[in-house]
Amino acid sequence: MQRREFLRNSLLGTAGLTVLGGLANSAAAAATAKAPLKLTILHTNDMHSRIEPFPDNGGQWAGLGGMARRAALIKDIRAKEPNVLLLDSGDIFQGTPYFNFFGGELEYKLMSQMGYDASTLGNHDFDNGLEGLMKQLPNATFPFLIANYDFSKTPLAGRFAPYKVFEKQGIRIGVFGIGIELSGLVADKNFGQTVYLDPVAKAKEMAAQLRGPERCDLVICLSHLGYKYESNKLDDRKLAAQVSGIDLILGGHTHTFMDAPEPIASPDGHATLINQVGWSGINLGRLDYEFSAKNKRAGLASAAVVPVRAAC
Repeated sequence: MQRREFLRNSLLGTAGLTVLGGLANSAAAAATAKAPLKLTILHTNDMHSRIEPFPDNGGQWAGLGGMARRAALIKDIRAKEPNVLLLDSGDIFQGTPYFNFFGGELEYKLMSQMGYDASTLGNHDFDNGLEGLMKQLPNATFPFLIANYDFSKTPLAGRFAPYKVFEKQGIRIGVFGIGIELSGLVADKNFGQTVYLDPVAKAKEMAAQLRGPERCDLVICLSHLGYKYESNKLDDRKLAAQVSGIDLILGGHTHTFMDAPEPIASPDGHATLINQVGWSGINLGRLDYEFSAKNKRAGLASAAVVPVRAAC
């Protein structure tokens, strides 16, 4: 009798555990289905061939920056976050003897090792001419995105796409590039027959393409226009105010240190965020978005400017 009682109680207990386990698994699955999806965007701009940190006698930037430190910081973030995009907004070239001697080879190779997902082109990326830029492209494992430069009559014809779509856990992120007018900033011989196209018109075209046929849940513009000008010259703020459908503009060119992203109302009333993190790899920008698992609607959960220091 004792043995039969023991078996009966054991079987009932096992059945109870199975039921409880099933309920727990169902509850966990339901919670996972309702939990927001997280996307971490890391970004840089205007690195200007700063491979090593600023020296100890480098004034206000002493000891800051350095690609090895940035690589360690990015690796640490990737280990903690499941969905990371690493982006750059141009002017990778020019500023230290590394560029003078190696012509951009080190910059592209190190960024490739860091796992950059995409960059756009800045005016200084033309400092060795179209041939110099073309020579270094094989050293980059990431694409350069530019929508408003027409290279069809140059040696770089067909080498760049206007945009790229990334997918992270079912979330579609469209990224496109917009560059500054090269005439007056770059020697004519260095950009040759590159044709500058209207940035506003091309940005509208990109936003429509990414929101429509590409079904993107988030649209990012990598801009090298510059943050803000008092004149009528086009900048990131003016672009945001004239183009609907862009969620985030990651800027460059003006070396602007922003403590937090700035919202600008677009024509359809939605806010476009603008961010820029200085220059020379001193800072790494970080924006964490959360997407509703139900309708994939994006919301900015947090933003930070992460100094690149030895402690990293």
